[in-house]
Amino acid sequence: MYGGGFATVPAYLADMFGTQFVGAIHGRLLTAWSTAGIIGPVVVNYIREFQLAAGVPRDQLYNTTMYILCAMLIAGLICNYLIKPVDPKWHMSQEAVAKLQATTAGASARVSSGSFGIGRGGLDLKAALFWAFVGIPLAWGIWKTLQSAANIL
Repeated sequence: MYGGGFATVPAYLADMFGTQFVGAIHGRLLTAWSTAGIIGPVVVNYIREFQLAAGVPRDQLYNTTMYILCAMLIAGLICNYLIKPVDPKWHMSQEAVAKLQATTAGASARVSSGSFGIGRGGLDLKAALFWAFVGIPLAWGIWKTLQSAANIL
């Protein structure tokens, strides 16, 4: 499901809102998606705890939760249906697009961007520190996973 969403959402957003600012719109959508990924389990947990405190039998704890999640899904479907392509009166003219692109191209030419050390023929201290910042926790996680796997065998 996530792979299909990640693959199709940029094209969907471009169809709905145009390609000029699809990156910013996609960022907002991913922020909303991650917020839902945090809020959803919290809501389920609160409902479960409320049901337990109310004395609902354990085999019926998630009945109400499923109805609430179904209602949230329907609300999302309705919200998605209500989104329509941008009215042509709000479209940018070709001149405005060219002017904006020229402005951003001029500004981005003055600012150096890139991998700052990795892509320019070397690995400087700053890049090595960032690689260590990511690599050490990753290596530790792999090590702990391998230890747990060895205990299972």
